[in-house]
Amino acid sequence: MAMPVCVARLCRLAGPTVTSLSGRHRRVVSLPARRCYVSTSTGNNLQFRLDERTAHSSLDLFKKDTGVIYRILGLDPSHVENNPERFRDWAVVFGDGKINSGRHYWEVTVKKSQEFRLGVAETLMSREDCVGTNSSSWVFGYAQRKWFVMTNNKIVPVTLVGKPDRVGILLDYEAGLLGLVDIEKPRIIHTIRAQFKVPLCPAFGLWDGELLTHSGLEEPEGLK
Repeated sequence: MAMPVCVARLCRLAGPTVTSLSGRHRRVVSLPARRCYVSTSTGNNLQFRLDERTAHSSLDLFKKDTGVIYRILGLDPSHVENNPERFRDWAVVFGDGKINSGRHYWEVTVKKSQEFRLGVAETLMSREDCVGTNSSSWVFGYAQRKWFVMTNNKIVPVTLVGKPDRVGILLDYEAGLLGLVDIEKPRIIHTIRAQFKVPLCPAFGLWDGELLTHSGLEEPEGLK
């Protein structure tokens, strides 16, 4: 059963720009209607890179923008380009692939990280929020040596799962399915069900260590 949780507990601030969430008036960031993406996908085998324009100042992209590393000091927020697509308060970065339909699969290698989130979000999600805390994002998270599902600021524990070095993410847009995949079996460990109505993109939160993305992959046989 999903449990409501406090944003301050499950979505740590990543930068110095916000000091308190209690009593804070949230506002929705108005993003431009026209945005540029490296890829737009309506079929399968989505290929994407991480979009530097969205990356929080504590996140450093590498390996031709397919990997991200968390740096505890990060950059001075005033030294990164000021644009409405960037996450200023949360250690989040989006992929540049825009998903309108289809069934897609990608994998993520986790290195030296004990706290991260993997999933999808609406491309125009408010940058005032962290992934998993609103109704515009759906993620699988790992923290305190435990997996969980998080969306709309509610969590559901994912049990009987260790911490693999590499996991898969399966998205079926029309079926409203997002799956966490054990690539060794392969099998779907846990699924999130939702109604996707607007364009989505891969979404990542990272509070230590590194994540390396692998896109353009064929879906493993036998996944349902």
